[in-house]
Amino acid sequence: MPDTSPARILVVDDEPPIVELVRGYLAREGWLVDVAVDGPSAVERARSDAPDVIVLDLMLPGIDGIEVCRQVRTFSDAYILMLTARSEEIDRIVGLSVGADDYLVKPFSPRELVARIKAVLRRPRSTSRVAAPVGLAIDEPRRDVRVDGASVELTATEFGILAALARDPGVVLSRAALLDLVWGQEFIADDHLVDVHVANLRRKLGDDTSAPRFIETVRAVGYRLIVS
Repeated sequence: MPDTSPARILVVDDEPPIVELVRGYLAREGWLVDVAVDGPSAVERARSDAPDVIVLDLMLPGIDGIEVCRQVRTFSDAYILMLTARSEEIDRIVGLSVGADDYLVKPFSPRELVARIKAVLRRPRSTSRVAAPVGLAIDEPRRDVRVDGASVELTATEFGILAALARDPGVVLSRAALLDLVWGQEFIADDHLVDVHVANLRRKLGDDTSAPRFIETVRAVGYRLIVS
């Protein structure tokens, strides 16, 4: 039977007005909301409460959101949505590179935050073993990925991209198609978000872009899993 229990959301921010505003909107969706106000307590709550989604501010007392994200990724596969007051592209890329799944720039609409959370919670979960090139093993039900027998730790988004490509090996998926499959059809973002996560995925798989074993870029179109 499908899991019908309410999603648990951890909100991490040191600004009480933002926390209360976000908490109210999330609670109205029927979700369970936990709160942390600094970096160290965020890591502790992520470990003890096992949230489904973490809404994580970049600038925090103690340790910043980047380090929180890095530490949480050592034990949790929760979706991480990072909040940043900075609009510079480098801040977003750094957040994604350490395991965040998405970001919002402050000030943001609470309704947009709710929509983003709904999108990640609706990501499809297949129950079948998916195809993969020689040297790459993907067990989707167990969320297990191995390269030449060695286990590879992926974020939820990275795994979703790899699984989507592996369901149709050799078939090119556009960036827009990957956004729909992995983030959800209501999610709105530019293609660069896909490129950043694919780059992280390739790095973890040890895939050389100049001579790829697993993921091939099809110029001006998208990506495909190489058929061995």
